[in-house]
Amino acid sequence: MGGPPVSAVSRDPDALGRLDSWEGVRTVVAGFGVSGFAAADNLTHLGSSVLAVDESEGDQERAEKAELLEILGAEVRLGAGSTAELPPDVDLVVTSPGWRPSAPLLAQARARGIPVWGEVELAWRLRHPEHTTPWLCVTGTNGKTTTTQMLDTILRAGGLRSLAVGNVGLPVVEAVMDPEPYDVLAVELSSFQLHYTRSMSPQAAVVLNIAEDHLDWYSSMADYAADKARVYEHVQDACVYNTAEPLTEQLVRDADVVEGARAVGFGLEMPAVGMLGLVEDILVDRAFIPERATSAAELCTVGDLASDAPHYVSNALAAAALARAHGVSQVAVRDGLRAFRPDGHRITEVARHRDVVWVDDSKATNPHAAASSLMAYEPVVWVAGGLAKGARFDDLVQAVRGRLRGVVLIGRDRALIAEALSRHAPDVPVRQVEAREDGSTRDDGGADLMGRVVAAAADLAVAGDTVLLAPGCASMDQFTSYAARGDAFAAAVRARTAEDR
Repeated sequence: MGGPPVSAVSRDPDALGRLDSWEGVRTVVAGFGVSGFAAADNLTHLGSSVLAVDESEGDQERAEKAELLEILGAEVRLGAGSTAELPPDVDLVVTSPGWRPSAPLLAQARARGIPVWGEVELAWRLRHPEHTTPWLCVTGTNGKTTTTQMLDTILRAGGLRSLAVGNVGLPVVEAVMDPEPYDVLAVELSSFQLHYTRSMSPQAAVVLNIAEDHLDWYSSMADYAADKARVYEHVQDACVYNTAEPLTEQLVRDADVVEGARAVGFGLEMPAVGMLGLVEDILVDRAFIPERATSAAELCTVGDLASDAPHYVSNALAAAALARAHGVSQVAVRDGLRAFRPDGHRITEVARHRDVVWVDDSKATNPHAAASSLMAYEPVVWVAGGLAKGARFDDLVQAVRGRLRGVVLIGRDRALIAEALSRHAPDVPVRQVEAREDGSTRDDGGADLMGRVVAAAADLAVAGDTVLLAPGCASMDQFTSYAARGDAFAAAVRARTAEDR
């Protein structure tokens, strides 16, 4: 392995932190994406001898990052076969979140008793001992990014130096290694990141929801939920859960938390003591005020939010709960939620034309997210399909069939949705839009495909309807990302509505 000369005696990474020399620690970084590069860069800076490996050679930007790391003293191996064999002289493996535990390199590490950390675990261990910035952590099947960004906006409205990191924004290790410490971090965590995290102890954490997703990665829903539950382990102050999803409360009950940590619920109903909820159209707090036994503190109104969709309001309550656990004022919660606007492709209105509303929620990449989106509109022409990732659609169709004017299906796994519709909503008209004969849409950004999708949806819609792109599936069978899919849909909608003027 490359890097600076190492001592004859291996160092134990479990005993090392931010202020220690990592010289003599031989680290393999598995995966050379954003988090992998961040881990390799910072470990090299600390003195570890680093080998970064990835099966993909990547693009010019990756090549430049590899060259930079090699200048700093690390070794980088990219391309087919580079991850097949773990070198004999390794003390630590830091893996990127997408790597399955069954990957040969990780399996070899476990067999040899070598610790396997994720980048989040590394970040927690590298916090400065004199600047222990609190972490407020967000996970769940859906709504993670919106809630994390809402939380960051609230914290900033409270005058705090905050940053949204993790599964959104900057890798966590980059934030903790910043020479100027943050007051607080809003940390979005996927189940993959949590799988490789052990020692993290957040100030507060939330599991927003748990629904079928990534069943192509996990052997069961129980395994998936167990990784989500890791976010509650060692919580110091508040475990926030969704009152509409009993499993999230059960995960709190089962968690090994710091003594004195509280369970705090949030939901769209009038809150009990110790919870956040709604009183008519007002978001209120009955958890973080001294007089919570007899009253509730107003945070903001539903009208202050960018959307009144139920799942959006629920996300706002979760973000508010985490912020309040950190001590942020009611005014800051209100100001932050008023100012926040979600990223694109999240219940984004594209156009209103001839009394039909066109909405892009391309980020709804699993059935649970699609259901949440569909429940916000009625009647709906639903545009769905893509890569199902092992998910099923029967429960979704049963829940929303009364709202459906019609359905337009695309993508590789569209037949799964079509079959669920035939079983549970046989009277709902369905149009299936095929890709080109070679299956490709990417050479024109999906314009041809989405043009035909929009035409089919327009034929089904009548005045008063919403045409909703909420695919319930991933996008990579036909588009480079959910954003590209949403962009293609929005462009096709604008082109059609312009022609009809």
